Amino acid sequence: MTLLSRLYGVRPALRHRVRVRRNVEIPAADGVRLLATHYYPAGQHRPPLVLLRSPYGRGNALDRLPALLAERGYQVLYQSLRGTAGSDGRFDGFVIDPADGDGTLSWLRAQPWFGGELATWGASYLGYVQWELAARDIPEWKIALIQDAPSGFADIFMYPGGAFATGNALGWVQLVERMVTGGYGITRQMAGLVGAARRLSRATLALPLQEADQALTGHPVPWFRDWVRHSPGEPYWASTDHRPNVARMPPVVHLQGGWHDFFLPGMLADYAALAAAGRQVRLLVGPWSHGRGLYTREGLADALAMLDAELLDRQAPSGVRLFVTGAGRWIDAPTWPPAHEPTPWYLRPGGGLSRTPDDGQAAPSRYRYDPTDPTPTVGGTQVGLSAGEKDNRAIEGRADVLTFTTEPLAEAVEAVGPVRVTLHARSANPHVDYFARLCDVDTRGRSINVCDGIVRLRDPGDVRVADIVLWPMAHRFKRGHRVRLQVSSGAHPRFGRNPGTGEPLATGTSLRPSEHEIFHDHRHPSALWLPFTPGAS
Repeated sequence: MTLLSRLYGVRPALRHRVRVRRNVEIPAADGVRLLATHYYPAGQHRPPLVLLRSPYGRGNALDRLPALLAERGYQVLYQSLRGTAGSDGRFDGFVIDPADGDGTLSWLRAQPWFGGELATWGASYLGYVQWELAARDIPEWKIALIQDAPSGFADIFMYPGGAFATGNALGWVQLVERMVTGGYGITRQMAGLVGAARRLSRATLALPLQEADQALTGHPVPWFRDWVRHSPGEPYWASTDHRPNVARMPPVVHLQGGWHDFFLPGMLADYAALAAAGRQVRLLVGPWSHGRGLYTREGLADALAMLDAELLDRQAPSGVRLFVTGAGRWIDAPTWPPAHEPTPWYLRPGGGLSRTPDDGQAAPSRYRYDPTDPTPTVGGTQVGLSAGEKDNRAIEGRADVLTFTTEPLAEAVEAVGPVRVTLHARSANPHVDYFARLCDVDTRGRSINVCDGIVRLRDPGDVRVADIVLWPMAHRFKRGHRVRLQVSSGAHPRFGRNPGTGEPLATGTSLRPSEHEIFHDHRHPSALWLPFTPGAS
């Protein structure tokens, strides 16, 4: 691990030899046998312990973190959740059996090598289980380090804006399937990548949607079918919602996210809730997509500094640290969001975008959405390697995508904070989606996505107002660049296509096209609202 520590700039002052005990058996509260790997520094008497709980297996690439932590003087207990990587029981998607946490804590307290100081760490699912752990009081818990994982689930991951996250949901189903069929070994999992993108693409178009799992894996996946059968707000989702646990989180929490992570809005809501509950919260947001920030110099060093401060009495970073895309620099702020001025940029006839609204009676812009040929998307907050910043020109050339673009900027513009779009729209079909994406158009004409969002409407009406909450941003549009807003009715497969029929999501099989009008006259001032940073433009 010395080489790895040097690579990420986190070499410890004193390097400890690492010892490992494998296949440690831990009884869950209901008797189910869970397996774990115990890493510990040689010669240390009951050092602080870092707990990692995962469905993704042990003994693979993720073991870099446990060994790196043990080298620094920490014990690490790396546990496989029930039904995964040799642990008994049944895995149930994002429903975590509380018996796992209860049994693990009881067992841990009885171990002679446990010194009574506990930290938790992990990204994605390994962060999500930390929120579940807070369903109980844990006096030994001193700090939680959570990357890319919110406390909520249904409206954060599955139904953002009311639209089902088909591509991301099935992408995760495919990931879990590869791990299970590959025996949690890296080599067999990599072999499973052959043809995976093609199978996923076909599955996202399956009808009815509740059978997309069968199209993808060859067998039903019960927890996926539960996701599509239950709308947000139904009792089913209560067991996946850990937002009420905020008051039992440890005194110190480190949150790390990425601008292109699908979990980011939920994590920022958690930041506010934790701060309101009196927790000391460090927030770091970088230029990453999901899961990419953990093994970066900035991300790893910041998290380790917080861990060392809490458990080894070192100096801790504080406040909020944000990477400004388009500028390539980090900034520090006392809180999220930083001071900003929500400023409208109005959609104009002919595809313009301006600080001043149109004062005439301009005709609306029009397009047709056809769910048999759903509007695609590239980059952004998708699961997998296709996430992040991409050139959107091919998408913008489609007839079912409108674009509204400024003139080249005379001065640079910097915006940090929440983003929203207000559309005045009309469609004879009450069952429609509106998708908005903010892009930075450079001097070569490349249109690079910054952030986006969607809203699903279900109520009839004439001219309806669609309020779209986009992902937050910290971005600098350089002088000579142009600000562009895309408007469409789909972003497949990131957000599942709206069939336009009002049939149940799980069982519907019919598809109905829809005609759309986007208004931008003086009575219907459709606008993009950007969070301008005072003095930064």
